[in-house]
Amino acid sequence: MPTPLPSSVSTFVAGALAGVTATTVTYPLDLLRTRFAVQGTSKVYLSLVSSIRMIYRTEGFLGFFQGLGAGVAQIVPYMGLFFSTYEALRPSFSTLDLPFGSGDATAGVLASVIAKTGVFPLDLIRKRLQVQGPTRERFAGGMVPVYGKGMWRVGRDIVGKEGWRGLYRGLGVGLIKAAPASAVTMWTYERALKKMKEWDIG
Repeated sequence: MPTPLPSSVSTFVAGALAGVTATTVTYPLDLLRTRFAVQGTSKVYLSLVSSIRMIYRTEGFLGFFQGLGAGVAQIVPYMGLFFSTYEALRPSFSTLDLPFGSGDATAGVLASVIAKTGVFPLDLIRKRLQVQGPTRERFAGGMVPVYGKGMWRVGRDIVGKEGWRGLYRGLGVGLIKAAPASAVTMWTYERALKKMKEWDIG
């Protein structure tokens, strides 16, 4: 019989595979969100429908997946680190007497901070790649730099122009967004799982 994987490894692999699947399927929407966010006052896309038409016409089907490699490279370690860290921290925090049983939420916050910080350079590279292409000069008042193809080249260019700290530009804002979201997600997840188990027993 095959030797079962340790719980931490199974959690890492399951989280990583789930992340890859979700990232790939929803990536076009993530790209559109990024491009709409950096339009500024000079509108490149007037609506969701027009953005889809323009990207398909000027960049083809693959244009919707610009930077996917960096996205997958980011989400695999992120999901793996998040869930494995969460599972490692949860037992300790579940024994603490916190308001609303928020030990799960606290473990979620810490897991999110660790995972987000670890993969943030890849997340930054993904966003920089998403705004490349024929409409690049119309984003952010024409301030978007030109990068070569491939996440490694983009990372090298960022370090060369901005230093190593450039890879963590915006980390604080990213953590402020990710930490509370993870807290709510894991708090809700644990309570929903508990309820489903109670219904199953009944």
